[in-house]
Amino acid sequence: MGNTPSTSVFEACVRSALPGSAISVPTDLFYDLNAVKAYNKAYDITPVAVVRPSTTDEVSKAVKCATDNAVKVQARSGGHSYGDYSIGGVSGALVVDMVNFQQFSMDEATGHAIIGSGTLLEDVTTRLHNAGGRAMAHGTCPQVGIGGHATIGGLGPVSRLWGSALDHIIEAEVVLANGTVVRTNQDTHPEVLFAVKGAGASFGVVTEFKVITHPEPTEMTKYSYTIALGSHKNMANTFAAWQNIISQPDLTRKLASQLIVFEWGMVIEGTYFGPQSEFDALKFDEQLGKNATSKSVTLDNWMGTVANWAETEALALLGGVSAPFYSKSLAFRNDTLIPSNAIQSLFELFDSSNKGTALWFAIFDLEGGATNDIAMDATAYAHRDALFYIQTYAVGLLGVEDRTRQYLNDINNLIESSIPNAKLGAYAGYVDPYLKDGQQQYWGSNYPRLQQIKKELDPKDTFHNPQSVVAA
Repeated sequence: MGNTPSTSVFEACVRSALPGSAISVPTDLFYDLNAVKAYNKAYDITPVAVVRPSTTDEVSKAVKCATDNAVKVQARSGGHSYGDYSIGGVSGALVVDMVNFQQFSMDEATGHAIIGSGTLLEDVTTRLHNAGGRAMAHGTCPQVGIGGHATIGGLGPVSRLWGSALDHIIEAEVVLANGTVVRTNQDTHPEVLFAVKGAGASFGVVTEFKVITHPEPTEMTKYSYTIALGSHKNMANTFAAWQNIISQPDLTRKLASQLIVFEWGMVIEGTYFGPQSEFDALKFDEQLGKNATSKSVTLDNWMGTVANWAETEALALLGGVSAPFYSKSLAFRNDTLIPSNAIQSLFELFDSSNKGTALWFAIFDLEGGATNDIAMDATAYAHRDALFYIQTYAVGLLGVEDRTRQYLNDINNLIESSIPNAKLGAYAGYVDPYLKDGQQQYWGSNYPRLQQIKKELDPKDTFHNPQSVVAA
């Protein structure tokens, strides 16, 4: 792509601010492979440049260059944004790759840790473990970066006990659109902290977090149930039983659970944060019914447990592999459970649809617990009443066909039509570029406040993607 006068000025500005080795542009050899490194190959996006700063001052200067020259900016932590918003979401944006922000320290007196925003989740786990057997809540994919993960939600198996990853943030260093660097906490720049905790990509570049941590769990029971009955419609009753179990008002917070539907069957798996005797007392087997073949094992090693999460069937299909795919989500509450007739219709749809691919799956993820304890308006993350999510994925070999996208839309449409007048919402961590009114779906009642903050902090919309917060 040729340089326009404005991009030439922008590039000259960036080159004066950062070392040449920290800058990649489209004319570089193997730019897409070595610098862009798109995770979702379904979207063809070319950034105007990718920079890899090493200091907060370099981030500040790069962002200032972009703002002054009307170039959009998005930070990249692990590069796992499902809509490739981690590479700007639109061609011609600047990507600020945080790979060099690997700082880590632990205050043993408070249990507070400083974590650089370029740190991958597998390294977060290891560094916290090595710093005195500490831990925090986060997701299961080891290649995801904490920078994007903890600024959008950050849900994982231990979230029912400890809350989401963003609920652990007590302070952050953030570079704003005008290049200003602020440290935000509940007393200083609290409006920045509110926005960062759930909508960070729309407001700045986080360089580091200060987070609370917990002692690692010491005894965990990993369980799984396999359901293979030939056709999905025969599995509908087992799903209904699972939904009944997870919607029990007195369900223990020690239980993490997910149900995954594949082309070839269904799996129910999760972790119970306690001994197997306690898990057995829940009588999961009896409640699921005779069609579920079970196995469970007690683990006494936190690191082994986290590693085990990364080996689930869904992550084995997607995980860290770049491929073309499409993803959607819906959030469910206790008062918007899927009705029994819709469950049957849904599982018949799994059988009958022309999907365009055999590489698809639907993950139903139990949430609730500690994530529901925090007020809806305390952070930008708006799904404080969510009991569980569905996340659907479909992977193509060379691209995602229209009928494949339609299949995932059919799933959502069937469910939504079965729950009249229910505004289910969607999780911003599973971005859907085709989602209508995405901002309202992602941030709900918090969106107007986010729009006001956007107007104050980023009036030129420097931090932009197709579904970012729009200034009031």
